[in-house]
Parts: sequence; C-alpha cells; structure tokens
Amino acid sequence: MSYCVKCGHELIEKENGIDGMVPYCPNCHEFRFPMFNSAVSALVLNPKKDKILLIQQYGHKDNILIAGYVTKGENAKQALFREVKEETGLTISSYEFNDNEYYARTNTYINNYIVVVEDESFHCNEEVDYAKWYDLKDAMNIIKPDSLAQELLRRYLYKREHNLVFTR
Repeated sequence: MSYCVKCGHELIEKENGIDGMVPYCPNCHEFRFPMFNSAVSALVLNPKKDKILLIQQYGHKDNILIAGYVTKGENAKQALFREVKEETGLTISSYEFNDNEYYARTNTYINNYIVVVEDESFHCNEEVDYAKWYDLKDAMNIIKPDSLAQELLRRYLYKREHNLVFTR
C-alpha cells in the first residue's frame, strides 16, 4: 500500500509502538493498516460425513471447494450459508471452523469450515460447471493437487484422524 485509501496522499513509514513501522498518511494524520479481502470456503460433507462435495468452476477441470467472498454487511457465518446455498442449493445442518489461511494471489483471508448438509440432492447454479460427491477417503487424490483446497482438506483429515477438537 503506497497511497492513502482515504485521500490518495503518498504514505510514509512511521513508528507505531508495538506494531513497529506502519504506513502513515501525513495528510490525514492516521495510520493505514493493511487491507485485504475476506472469504469463506467449505468442506461440504453429506449427513453421514463419509462423502465430500467437490466442484469445478469457470471452465477449469480442477476439483475444488465451495468458496466465496464475504460481502459488505455480512459476517463469515452468513457468507458460508449463502455460498453453499447459492452454488449448490444445499442447506447446512451444522458447521464447524476448520482453519484459516491468507491467500496472497488474491490478497484474501479465507476462513475454512466443515459443513454438514441436510441431504445429498444438489443443483448447481451458473457459477458451478460440475459437482460430484466423492468418498472422503479418496478426496485427497481427487481435489486439485498442491492447492489451498487440498491443504485445508489435509488439515481437516488430520484433525479427524487424531480426534482433535474443532471450534465454532
């Protein structure tokens, strides 16, 4: 961030206590902390929790997770329920926080959740080209390799295998 988002003036670096050197607008006399997008992604499980729904989007053949941005005025939970409903028509019956990650390519902070849906009957909207339920035990070999989606799935499977506690 080189310029003030409020007035457009060039920022300088200024000491800000324990935060160290922080971008500062000498025109507004305010610190400008980094800004980024917020998003949610979902490991969508069937009611028995033995299958995961993976999708393909925008002409790509990679299997990925349902995900989307948190819109203005919305919290992460609302975005999670909205994205799952919009992209698949599925209704979430329960959810748990899995993990979070900063995704530099799109300057996005992503909260990932494990969601269980009411049933397996889905219908894709125009954002989703293809979707399919896969056995959870096979999912690591089916999801896009070396992707954030695969890493979030790996973390979930590790926690599941070791009976680690999830938080909401």
